[in-house]
Amino acid sequence: MNTSLHNPIHRSLHNIPDMVGTTIMKTDLRCSLLLVARGKVRDLYEIDSSTLLFVTTDRISAYDVVMDNGIPNKGVLLCLMTTHWFKVLSAVIPGLRTHFVTLDLPPQVPANIRGQYQNRSMQVQKLEIFKIEAIVRGYITGSAWSSYKKHGSFVGIKIPPGLHESEAFPGGPIYTPSTKAELGEHDENIHPDKAAEIVGAKYARRIENLAISLYKHAAAYALERGIIIADTKFEFGLDKETDEVVLVDEVLTPDSSRFWSAASYRVGEPQLSFDKQPLRDWLTSQDLKGKDNVNMPDDVVTMTEEKYREAFEKLTGGRLEMNARRQAAAP
Repeated sequence: MNTSLHNPIHRSLHNIPDMVGTTIMKTDLRCSLLLVARGKVRDLYEIDSSTLLFVTTDRISAYDVVMDNGIPNKGVLLCLMTTHWFKVLSAVIPGLRTHFVTLDLPPQVPANIRGQYQNRSMQVQKLEIFKIEAIVRGYITGSAWSSYKKHGSFVGIKIPPGLHESEAFPGGPIYTPSTKAELGEHDENIHPDKAAEIVGAKYARRIENLAISLYKHAAAYALERGIIIADTKFEFGLDKETDEVVLVDEVLTPDSSRFWSAASYRVGEPQLSFDKQPLRDWLTSQDLKGKDNVNMPDDVVTMTEEKYREAFEKLTGGRLEMNARRQAAAP
């Protein structure tokens, strides 16, 4: 059963938690739930034998390294944007399954801390996760552009000559998966054939086809709202009982995608973005790319938060009320 339409985004947009405006770098629900794992951004807890609680913190990573400080409200933005995309994509792709169950917190979460976790948490189905990241690129930028300038290819995939930076791939989006590295290690871009060796040919083709389909539908939806999705990363799990490939984790957020402004888009140059590019640019300018123990300055934090919020509002049509707690407390 596809539960992706439960607890729709529009209800959540009018029920922003009391803790909006704060920064949550680490969660602790071990008094009531089993901590399964901590990722770069999400903390995972076990609710029962078939259900997990995904909690999206305000941590932010760049170049596979987590910064020492976070981005206020980021976890709420990412969680609600992901559930919005689950709803949108389930409506246009027949038979699409996601792992989403509900935004409601399980009863085990104590009442005195529920406000910290509401709308930055989702209950999801427990599945076997494929150990690759399904990256789809619609435009040539980033590491693909760097490789293309040197070799005319990317991960062994030949790319037509004569392309300029930020140009759309003439044959449509390309699939360039990567390994799924453990925390503290680096993902590696790989050829689709290598991905098939990791997950098996049977599932590799299904993952590739589904990832490209998701990208095409999402790109069309976003373009109507003024955003170009240059590239994005999907993750998938396997329902062993039904042998279905299931869309999991975060989907089409500023963390997992490059979002560009359609209004200012120009081929041949870097683009105005709605993602973590301000952080990447600052790290590169300060020679901090890939280094640990980095604390972002206030201006980079503010700019990144603004970019994330703008992408959220453009794509969902909703607003995150930054003064919700103050207004609620006003006499």
